[in-house]
Amino acid sequence: MRIVLLGAPGSGKGTQAAVVAQRLGIDHIASGDLFREAANRGDELGQEVKAYMEKGLLVPDEVVIKMILERLSASDSARGFILDGFPRTLEQAEALDRSLEQSEGKIEKAVYIKVSTEELVKRLGGRLICRNCQTPYHEISSPPKVAGRCDLCGDELYRRPDDAPQTVRKRLEVYFAETAPLIAYYREAGKLVEINGERGIEEVGEELIAALTKEGGGDF
Repeated sequence: MRIVLLGAPGSGKGTQAAVVAQRLGIDHIASGDLFREAANRGDELGQEVKAYMEKGLLVPDEVVIKMILERLSASDSARGFILDGFPRTLEQAEALDRSLEQSEGKIEKAVYIKVSTEELVKRLGGRLICRNCQTPYHEISSPPKVAGRCDLCGDELYRRPDDAPQTVRKRLEVYFAETAPLIAYYREAGKLVEINGERGIEEVGEELIAALTKEGGGDF
């Protein structure tokens, strides 16, 4: 089973990808994790990724595609995978399909966790991070026991600059502009499944699993 999971920052995509991977016994491949692993590895591709990250630049499509395809060639991906954070552009999606076709494979489903802009701003704008241990909190859904202090180490909590409401809205505008063609691409291919992400984690997870199994009308 080969799955693409789409969702804006704050949609809970990473959490749901981990749930699906565990429930279905497939690999959870997160592009963010691959970036960090590549940067730490020190080989030619890793050095290239690290150079972009250190400059605060987006890693170009051709580099991202190369990194993802290298990971998908590993033997453990043969049992299936869920891609989290990739593809982000239409070019990436097309490159992924071409590569899978060469090995007689394909993406079976692209699941889009749909959350409104207002809800995403509320979720992202309420995030707090511990300066010391990086434990995440949320002012509404998971507040610390003592305001402004980490439950684990007692250090100060702070809000990242890119979680300020105006910045969040701009980030989301960019995300939706990039993702609209991607959603259309998978919809036209008959592979898109939309999930209402404005509910509890367990509810979203159950609907997602149902959509990917025979019970939910899938092909598996």
